[in-house]
Amino acid sequence: MILREFLYVDTDKVRALLAQLDGGIAEESRETERREKRTTFGPRSAAQHLQGTGSESYTNKSLGDALFPTLEEALESELLLHDISEEASEVDLWESGILKTKYPPGSLVRITAPGSLFDTRYAASAFAAFGYVNVGLKGIGASPSNEPQRAGKGKQAQQRPKKSEGGVDQLEDAIPDFPAIEGTDGNTLRSFVQISKGVFTPGLHINLTPAKGALVSARLQEGRQYLDTEAEILFARYGTERHNWTLVGSIGSYGTEEVELPDTDFHKSDGSIDRGEFAEAMNAQMRNLGRMGFIDLPQHPGFSLIPFAVYRAIPRSAELVQARS
Repeated sequence: MILREFLYVDTDKVRALLAQLDGGIAEESRETERREKRTTFGPRSAAQHLQGTGSESYTNKSLGDALFPTLEEALESELLLHDISEEASEVDLWESGILKTKYPPGSLVRITAPGSLFDTRYAASAFAAFGYVNVGLKGIGASPSNEPQRAGKGKQAQQRPKKSEGGVDQLEDAIPDFPAIEGTDGNTLRSFVQISKGVFTPGLHINLTPAKGALVSARLQEGRQYLDTEAEILFARYGTERHNWTLVGSIGSYGTEEVELPDTDFHKSDGSIDRGEFAEAMNAQMRNLGRMGFIDLPQHPGFSLIPFAVYRAIPRSAELVQARS
């Protein structure tokens, strides 16, 4: 038996799949037992003596944590869920395209691999905190570094960056100017956040790296079961290091292998626009940006996963395992 520590469960998707597999989800059980003794005196029309006993038990139980394991077992029994953990650790299978051929988009897979969480919002918050600590230290005459400061003097070091055009606050706007420390200043950190917003759309992502150069990524949708804490709390709990995570879901899409953009001529002979060709030309441009890693799309040879659940197995004591064996 695997004891799971869930980070995320999309209960809507889990229920929908279970309903298709089993024709419904049993969430309550009712058991009724009745015993009856009948005694008749005289003719049939005379009064009858009736004695009866009965008992009824009713249990209304929420499947809760058992909901996803039930789906996992059902999919495995129907040979619909494929564990690709070992195959995904082979670099050759990624480079040769065997994984893409064997598990096309839409395939239900389970993969366990080293992975980490990433959220641009948390990065911006952490960088802002770092900046304000340095501003504060400067204000009380302390220095976080023994090296002489070369930037950020007087009030300029405490000035917050101006709002972006249109007066809309951006994530990077929270990072103040502060004295440069080992080549890092407010502008540098704001630039990192701006890049992060393009590479990973703000929100919680989990990135698995089962093999060198291959990334399996999933965006965890807010409001789902277990994902009910703020980003700061999640990162305080799990940190930014890589841990072994198990990700279960359906393959969304693979990173493009296109290196040349298609023809962008989307005009018809009468001068009007072919809407289908225009959409494909725009999508090709976005796929190319995704290939370069500039926008939030899977990058070759990796793929994106539509997550049903994310968890990590709770390890058993090695001594206990040896004792039982």
